[in-house]
Amino acid sequence: MVSTYLDYNLIARDMKVSLNRVSEQTVVARDTQYYRDNIGNVSSVDDFLDDYRLYSYAMTAFGLGDMIDSVAFMRKVLESDLSDTSSFANSLTDDRYREFALAYSFSGGTAVSQTEAQLEIIGLYDTSILNIAETQKEESRYYNVMSDKITSVDQLLNNDRLRAYVFTAFGIDESTYSRQTIRSVLSSNSGDASSYENTVIAPKLSELETARAAAEAQLTAGGLTDEEEAELESKITTYTNSIATLNNYIDLAAAFDFTSDGTVTAGAAQTDENKLAVNDLYISSNSRVTSQAALLNKAYFEETVASITTVDELIADTRLYNYIRTAFDLDEVTIVSATIKNILTSDPDDPDSYVNTIGGGDENYLALANAFNFQEDGTLADGDSAQTSTQTTLTSNRYMTRYNDKDDEADEKAVSAYKSAVAGMTSVDDFIGSASIYDFALQAVGLDPDTESTRTIKRVLTSDLTDPKSFIYTLKDERYVTLAKLFNFTTEGEVGAPALAQSETQIQETAKNYIVIKSRFGSDEDKTKAQEEGEYYTAGIAKLSSLDEFLADERLVTIALEANGIDPEGVTADFLRGIFTSDLDDPESAINEQENSAAYISLVTSFNFDSEGNVLREDRDSIVTRHGLYETLDQYLHQTLEEQAGENNEGVRLALYFERKAGTIVDAYDLLADDALAEVFRTIFSLPDEFSTMDIDQQAKIVEKNLDLEKLSDPAELKKLLARFAVLYDLENNTEVDPAVSVLTSSGSSVGISADTLYTLSQLRMGG
Repeated sequence: MVSTYLDYNLIARDMKVSLNRVSEQTVVARDTQYYRDNIGNVSSVDDFLDDYRLYSYAMTAFGLGDMIDSVAFMRKVLESDLSDTSSFANSLTDDRYREFALAYSFSGGTAVSQTEAQLEIIGLYDTSILNIAETQKEESRYYNVMSDKITSVDQLLNNDRLRAYVFTAFGIDESTYSRQTIRSVLSSNSGDASSYENTVIAPKLSELETARAAAEAQLTAGGLTDEEEAELESKITTYTNSIATLNNYIDLAAAFDFTSDGTVTAGAAQTDENKLAVNDLYISSNSRVTSQAALLNKAYFEETVASITTVDELIADTRLYNYIRTAFDLDEVTIVSATIKNILTSDPDDPDSYVNTIGGGDENYLALANAFNFQEDGTLADGDSAQTSTQTTLTSNRYMTRYNDKDDEADEKAVSAYKSAVAGMTSVDDFIGSASIYDFALQAVGLDPDTESTRTIKRVLTSDLTDPKSFIYTLKDERYVTLAKLFNFTTEGEVGAPALAQSETQIQETAKNYIVIKSRFGSDEDKTKAQEEGEYYTAGIAKLSSLDEFLADERLVTIALEANGIDPEGVTADFLRGIFTSDLDDPESAINEQENSAAYISLVTSFNFDSEGNVLREDRDSIVTRHGLYETLDQYLHQTLEEQAGENNEGVRLALYFERKAGTIVDAYDLLADDALAEVFRTIFSLPDEFSTMDIDQQAKIVEKNLDLEKLSDPAELKKLLARFAVLYDLENNTEVDPAVSVLTSSGSSVGISADTLYTLSQLRMGG
């Protein structure tokens, strides 16, 4: 009989060759092919358990062959939620069940409208706000340069950016405008009696104003039914909107100097004054007061306030009125124009004045009263101006400090409302139906919620991002893609599991493996550092959307490599890119040519990157994950190899198994919990059979005294240990052993004997 060591060494010295030899065996190859061909079609626990060939193949792979008939038990394992520490699979002391459930999981990912990482939408919303000012600045720059080159109305209207700028400034709806009407307006001249403005707009404006006045008078007279009142109010609103549009047309005509045929000398389409006025209108058209708008308001205030002579003039100018309300933090709805007038005409030094009695000495009331020089009757004393230069500077400084406070407050409310609403969102219909979600999300990615079609948005959110032919990609606009990626809607419109670079369970598993590897034999400091890195990994992986992003984060890469037992030293991003894009089923591909190909395959299959390196949603229609598939194939070959070796020599099987599991042993209890591992330990240290009946804590102490578990991760040390096991196993089981070997192994617990020496002695014995 060949010695245990020789048999073991013949197999272990080139494990890839040994496994390949097993894979080529007829029965193994046939069963493996059946598994590959059919496992992807299984979508339920019942289907899996009912197909004995698939089920038994998987059970054998994970060393659970003796539990194949325990179907009810295994059903509970498969249906366990691995994210729940108290679930059935997690409560079992034998890790094989958890490993099995991890590979064959039916729980899938947790359905959630947005992950923490996807809540970056709030950051995008903040950025979109900042971009408003930048956009205003850039569009104004473009307009001011290009408007000087315009020589005709058609040239203006044919330039999308110029046209959009002008329409925004004058409140014209680009989706419904009449080109002929706008062309006629721009070619008008108020001084020309035959112009479009005087022959069409003016008469229509007069007609509408007369009709509105009549309707208002009729409404004021009373004596109408509710229906009649409602009809009149609707007409008044329509008249008012139409009047506003016509007034905008008149303002538009006045802003340009085109001739009646729509032409003009280049550079003369607008005066500098009109150009600045259009800039002002464009920037002020946004409901948000941007930095650009604030500067314009400041310039307007400083220029205009110098000519103000009464309080009534100041308050009548809406722009000045809003400016001082903002500057002195008097924006509450309870503060009306009469309030401001009373403040401005108060004497702060008079205890009986408005600011000191009604105002109660409010610091903002006092500051506003002190910032202007009006008398109690609202006029200025001879020689006084509304403000001194110092007062104007003070007012402007206060305004520039506070101009966006109201918007910031509104933003905070919008973010709060969004978070609250999105937490309860369960479908795309909820998204469309909630203004708190819909408006916020579209603005965040740069889409206008007022002009976007809800039908289009719904189709965007339910598009299959993995299908290049899906609706979302026909739009050829990255904003829609960004929007869809920020939410987890299925193609049916329900909230589903998020698309993650790794599944939630796999993220947890990788982080856990890393922490165990880095801290199992380390100091408290090592454990703390490992825990921090695990937390970094958990948060970082959830934010990835591509392989490139992963490879760009060296910290994430290092954690993932070490969690899979790969030394990161010398592993470059380019090398890993080649590994990730390898054909896993091609024996000559880059990944399969690696000495530790199994570790790299475990790494690659734990991620959900497609061939282009983008993140895909997991296919939860199949029982087995990609990682689980390749782990099963690898485990099955190992199990078969070990079982076949055990048919001739149980010691070889034990040695091979111990070598495969040694790197996962964390402490003495891990070793003792596995009968096969414990048997190897008992044999190495010549412990009696009664050892296994001792108190478990006493057994653990003996393990810790005799075996340095940290050395099990050192291949050279492990080789020595298993060489000793092989010889002692033969001695214990009355296998004929060369006397020289017996002498060399009779020194008690010493494991210093060279494995090469043992191998040589075994060969000599065979030849003797």
